[in-house]
Amino acid sequence: PTFRSTPTTLAASSSSTTATHISNPRTLGKSTLIVSEACLGTMTFGVQNSPSDAFAQIDYARDNGCNFIDTAELYPVPLTAPEYRAGATEEILGDYIRRIGSTQRDELVIATKICGYFPSSPVAAARSYPNPPLDPAPDGRLDGASVRSACEASLRRLNTDRIDLMQIHWPDRYVPAFGMTTFHHDQKREGDVPIYETAEALKTLIDEGKIRYIGLSNESTLGVCKWVKACEELGIADKLATIQNSYSLLDRRFDSELAEACDYYNIGLLPWSVLAGGLLSGKYNKNVRGNGLPSSPNSRFNLFPDYMKRWHPDSASKETLEATEEYAKIAADVGITPSELAIAFVRTRKFVKDHGAVIVGATTLEQLKENLAPFDGTPVVLDEDVLKRIDEVHMR
Repeated sequence: PTFRSTPTTLAASSSSTTATHISNPRTLGKSTLIVSEACLGTMTFGVQNSPSDAFAQIDYARDNGCNFIDTAELYPVPLTAPEYRAGATEEILGDYIRRIGSTQRDELVIATKICGYFPSSPVAAARSYPNPPLDPAPDGRLDGASVRSACEASLRRLNTDRIDLMQIHWPDRYVPAFGMTTFHHDQKREGDVPIYETAEALKTLIDEGKIRYIGLSNESTLGVCKWVKACEELGIADKLATIQNSYSLLDRRFDSELAEACDYYNIGLLPWSVLAGGLLSGKYNKNVRGNGLPSSPNSRFNLFPDYMKRWHPDSASKETLEATEEYAKIAADVGITPSELAIAFVRTRKFVKDHGAVIVGATTLEQLKENLAPFDGTPVVLDEDVLKRIDEVHMR
């Protein structure tokens, strides 16, 4: 069965956006931020996408009811790209904001991120913007001074007076993140910046009007609970809105304790890499033909063979590649592309559809059109039989 979703008009309050064309709108967590179901990811802006590419993508997304844009002080990725420069993505987005002016900027919900623990960090060094990066590069930490420095650099790069959602990209303490699934006790570090100190710095920036809401990212259940406690003690429990963790058909770790904790505290998920870096699109698999757009020399895994090795077609596990093919078969049976199945599945999750949003990005405009189509067209609603088949593949 299918249904058609159309952009919806919402009246804006003084504490929300002024956008009037928002596709499948919802509020983020317990915040007053009204956002589209699709959030435009920007991490390729500045490496795989030029400023003109980026502007075309943003324009297309906005024309199709997307008012929510996610970036980070770290971006673009990967950091190993020859042209990498920390903050370049925010600068591109800032140039776009300068072009459209303050009235249209008010139609957007802008989210960015502060880096966590990162020794000799080129990202922390770039907080001197627009001056040259600091040399030697300082460590990236989440102490009060670093949080303020990061926020103010992002504001300068973004050409805006406030950040609607400021996210902590990853914790200051050790956690297994970015594909790591096992907690290694011997990797714990001494001298972690307390979460309370980071939260207190964010509260100060909220009080100054520079940040509106707080988001977490690459965080654990323990971290979520400690953040809630700190925010409650600081009187800003209502400001903790979201968590941005990996979630897809190939990474469903969020389904367990994190889902319970975030449901209890009304924290919405902003899943990243819903296509597993592009692997779930089927474009890299010779056994999946005629489904969606083919890969090109500029496709991420072709261009960067060492990036996201857990999902790279040349280094992913046999089980991962077999699951990808099984999901593609399910998509074919339903009559949709593998990408559409992957996105449709994520949309069924309560922690996304109630008070979260789905981050989608692309390296070409045609790819973005395919990835945004399910949100403002005729998306497939997956019935219980299809969801059961998906679970069967997942449990193998």
